[in-house]
Amino acid sequence: MLRFVGEFSCWEMGVQSAYKEAADKLIRLSFPDGKPLLLDSFSGYGAIPGEAARLGCESIAGDLNPVALLCLTTLLEAVPKHGHELVKKVREGAEFIKKEARRRLSEFYPTHHGKDPIAWLWARTVTCEGPGCGAEIPLISQTILAKGNRKAWIEIEGDPKTKHVTVHIEQGSAIPKGLKKTAGGGHAVCPVCGFTTNKEQVKKQANAGNMRQRLYGKAVALGHREGKEYFNISKEDLLAYDRACKKWDTVCLTGETCDLNEKYPYHDPRAFTAGLYGIKTWGDLFSPRQKLALHTIGKILNEYRDVLKREGHPEDFVKGVITTLSLAVSNSIHYQTTMSTWLSEGMISAFIAGNAIAMRWDWAEANPLVSEYVGGLDFAFKKSLSALESCLWLKSGSTTVMKLDATDLPLPDDCADVFFTDPPYYDVVPYADLSDLCYVWLKRFIGDFYPDFFSKDLTPKAEQIVVNPYAASDGRGNQSPEYYQERMTLAFREGHRVLKPGGIGAIVFAHKGTAAWEALLASILDAGFIVTASWPIDTERAARMRAHKSAALGSSIHIIVRPRENPDGSLRADDIGDWRDVLQELPKRIHEWMPRLAKEGIVGADAIFACLGPALEIFSRYSRVEKANGEQVTLKEYLEHVWAAVAREALNMIFEGADVTGFEEDARLTAMWLWTISTGGNGGRNGEGEAVASTGYILEYDAARKIAQGLGAHLERLSDLVEIKGHKARLLPVSERSPYLFGKKSAQVPKGKRGKKDKQMKLGFMAALEEAEEQAGLDERFMPSEGKTVLDRLHQSMLLFAAGRGEALKRFLVEEGVGRDQRFWSLAQALSALYPANVDEKRWVDGVLARKKSLGF
Repeated sequence: MLRFVGEFSCWEMGVQSAYKEAADKLIRLSFPDGKPLLLDSFSGYGAIPGEAARLGCESIAGDLNPVALLCLTTLLEAVPKHGHELVKKVREGAEFIKKEARRRLSEFYPTHHGKDPIAWLWARTVTCEGPGCGAEIPLISQTILAKGNRKAWIEIEGDPKTKHVTVHIEQGSAIPKGLKKTAGGGHAVCPVCGFTTNKEQVKKQANAGNMRQRLYGKAVALGHREGKEYFNISKEDLLAYDRACKKWDTVCLTGETCDLNEKYPYHDPRAFTAGLYGIKTWGDLFSPRQKLALHTIGKILNEYRDVLKREGHPEDFVKGVITTLSLAVSNSIHYQTTMSTWLSEGMISAFIAGNAIAMRWDWAEANPLVSEYVGGLDFAFKKSLSALESCLWLKSGSTTVMKLDATDLPLPDDCADVFFTDPPYYDVVPYADLSDLCYVWLKRFIGDFYPDFFSKDLTPKAEQIVVNPYAASDGRGNQSPEYYQERMTLAFREGHRVLKPGGIGAIVFAHKGTAAWEALLASILDAGFIVTASWPIDTERAARMRAHKSAALGSSIHIIVRPRENPDGSLRADDIGDWRDVLQELPKRIHEWMPRLAKEGIVGADAIFACLGPALEIFSRYSRVEKANGEQVTLKEYLEHVWAAVAREALNMIFEGADVTGFEEDARLTAMWLWTISTGGNGGRNGEGEAVASTGYILEYDAARKIAQGLGAHLERLSDLVEIKGHKARLLPVSERSPYLFGKKSAQVPKGKRGKKDKQMKLGFMAALEEAEEQAGLDERFMPSEGKTVLDRLHQSMLLFAAGRGEALKRFLVEEGVGRDQRFWSLAQALSALYPANVDEKRWVDGVLARKKSLGF
């Protein structure tokens, strides 16, 4: 059975009739009285109810967000109802829209020698504030356009006499060294006088309306999948853009409500940094040409609506086709803004990467008329048609889509067999704000079809269950952590009420913060659920921006729950647990669970949170847990013991066969820290690439504190190893520890060291080593004073290896006896397996390990 479930979970197998028939038969045998009903009160874009329909179940898909509801009604109701005929008309409509768009927009999007450019390349500009300068600086943060066989780069030159800055795109077989950028860290560097206008002044210019834009290049495809070429702009490119701007001004003067004056969420600097630079409305995110193109496409959508009506199709069919086409267009809008960008690999990047709208100095304007490439209508429609075709096998009527508040469900008690939902991830994703990018255009495309969905300027914000510290200043009311837990408890209580006494639930969550997990788990238990298991399932992209050198989850944790009820549906409230029994059972359960996870390749933050299910099964089986004096144990207190048990068990696994108690607290913490940020593919046996200087390894401070506490380590005593700033804690790279390791008076990390280039980082620790040598009056055979701990001595050895001090390393290991300590080699072996494959520290520790045999150890 488990094998069948595993195979059927693969998308390719899930559409095969043999598997679908087998699944349907299994469901019918398990539920002889009728199809089971699944409830998902946070449906989003419908993955869970869609999979329920694939299995032959019935489901209720609910959400508050209008954009999500449009997706749900299209994929789970309209497509199953109208089937192949709807897909056919969507395909015909896509051709109609592409043809009309080319006819009406081609004068504004010129070709290059008969080929459609994929994108035009832009740079924002500010005025240099250097004495007597005043040059207009094009802000270019990346100078390499393509690194493949056809290399392309940007050369920027300033003329001191004319104060003019030229931007040239060059192509060739080798990218020259020393290419200079003009933007970095929010600052602007003038190519004319060399003056740096700091980021605060850049913001001031932007907010005063003095940040402009400059078109400097374009990317053109050689052929289908044959690479790209890059060119400087032509006079025709500039004239075409000027025509588009004038045309847009004319359109707006006609009185049409086409410009986007809806408020941009500029109060929230976490995810919407563009708001710091004068972006105040959603319309400010688009250039005049982009707005003209989308407005024109909207008019074409309306014309195709008339075509369908003339053909005699019923209203709900027309509504389904036009909504589907509108969603396809809206799904490409994030390539049609001034916050999109061009990667050196050549693809236009969706600006929502990392769950935010980040400010872009240099941006890429996708060509909506280009075929095959991201950003074009052709690509958008093909992608949507593929999604539609995958839903054709869903049975009509199997899913009911409802606009609902998860805290107040319009459903009877005990009606659902399964409560399966993927609620908001605390403070990670500003769901409603991001959806507004699509909402403002969908309102213009199809607002008359859905007056209930588009009655407001923007999507509802106050009702969403998220943590947003800026909500009050933006008029959204209370969205504090306490209110999140309170509202989530209400939502889960409603799920509990609707779920049958013998039903089962699954709650999906992904967050690397302990506070978020504590809030969610408290809501689950307070709602009357028992947690019976938790499973990490790969649903997150490992290459996404948030996953780089931090404890971002590679999986979503699926928490399995059941109602804590009697057979008659009444809540069990008299099961009292003994705190001593719970604490005795906890380490045994963690010890059983973690090796199993490791065997499946689940490590790091994924493994930590995957242990919550087994741990909470012990705690949540009771209505309350009491100490010997009758005091009730809180979930927060229990979770402290869970984090500690997990940390101790992980450490035993890292140093398998070694006596963990023999390592000092800095070694225990370092090993556990690196293990926590690992993903199972970072170690020395995996991955390739050029070694880079590490800038440290980041954890949320509270998570770091709990890990340290569980290991008996004290962060306040380890300032030479861990840097704490605000809510973040950073394990320092070995290179930054060199002043402390080589006997300088201060153990503090030099200011500004973090974030420098590889060469600068290496020079930093080399300088510390050479200074120590000079102070000691010794030559290159200098040998440092032996570090206080095993970790210190290992780090000293690594730096000696990195600096090429082979003789000093030999004397340190052999003559001083450092290498005779077995803990030294055990720790080195462990860290070799834990360091990311492409950091210098991995190469250095391996270099030390390579000396072991030759030195006689």
